[in-house]
Parts: sequence; structure tokens; C-alpha cells
Amino acid sequence: MTTLTDRPNTALLVVDVQNGVMRASIESEAVVANIGALVEKARAAGVEVVWVQHTSEELPRDSETWQYVPELVRREQEPLVHKTYGDSFEDTALEAELAARGIGKLLVAGAQTDACIRATLHGAITRGYDATLVSDAHTTEDLSAYGAPPPAQVIAHTNLYWQFHTAPGRTAGTVATADVDFAVKAPA
Repeated sequence: MTTLTDRPNTALLVVDVQNGVMRASIESEAVVANIGALVEKARAAGVEVVWVQHTSEELPRDSETWQYVPELVRREQEPLVHKTYGDSFEDTALEAELAARGIGKLLVAGAQTDACIRATLHGAITRGYDATLVSDAHTTEDLSAYGAPPPAQVIAHTNLYWQFHTAPGRTAGTVATADVDFAVKAPA
């Protein structure tokens, strides 16, 4: 269980599902559909959905590439965290947003697997959160020209190592979209 003992709540963290990111990523249509299903499940169960949006030279603020994909629509009351680093916690309001809502457990989905998803998962665990990766709700682009493995292997490897990740007093792991049930509370 999370080491953040005063935070019994769960949130779905949707990271960087932006036009410019998803356009370059593999299986983006299926991943966006899975994230859409997760968002609906979370909302139906009264679980917070927290959105993260990256700004960079490739994703300039307010540009078309910076915008979230049109299939995913954030509700006004759902927090939106802006970031400029891979780790969604680094130099952002994410920690304050989660603390204000009593959130100690995160389900993480989005892009890019080998950058912002990994950095955010590790950032969450090191800050005391339980962090579960939704195994079929994250993606990345092909960076094999730069020496990276093919994107499908990056995704598979990330799912493999996060499934077995551990930290004192915290849980990690993976779960498929179909198996996410926000109504079922983890044992204390």
C-alpha cells in the first residue's frame, strides 16, 4: 500500500495523449480507445481523472500538435497539469493536485512509453505512490534509428519490468484495460 497513509484515493493519470505525440506513435488508435474506456470507467466509479499535457519545442503551447486528441475530452472539473519534463511530477502542480484530493494510488496511461510514462512511473514510486501501468494503454514512436529497440519491444519490455517493480511500502504492477475495475478497492 502507498506510503502516503493519509491518501486512500485512486486516480487515473492520462499523460501526453496529444496530437503530435499520438500521430507518431504505434497503435495509437487502439491506445486512445483504451484510454477512453478507462476515462469512462473512472468517471462512472467516481474516480479522479488527472490530465497531463507536455509543452516543448515540438509541442508548442496552444498549437495543434500540443492539443489533446479530439477523442479524449477533459471535463472542466478534472485537473490539467502542464509539464516541460518527462516526469509529470517534476516542476509541476501534480503533487499538489493529488494531495488536495487524497490520492495515493495511480493508474498510468498515455505516451511516450520510453520517456514520459517511464519517468512518471518512477517519479510516482519515489514519491510514495502506488503506481500501476495500464499495459495496453500506453504507446511510443519508433526511435530505432537512434538505437532504441522497435516500439513494440519498448512497450513489451516496459510492461515486463513494471509488472515486477517493487519499492518498500509501495506497489507497482500492470493491468490490462479490460481488467481495470475502479469500483474494487485494494486490500488495506
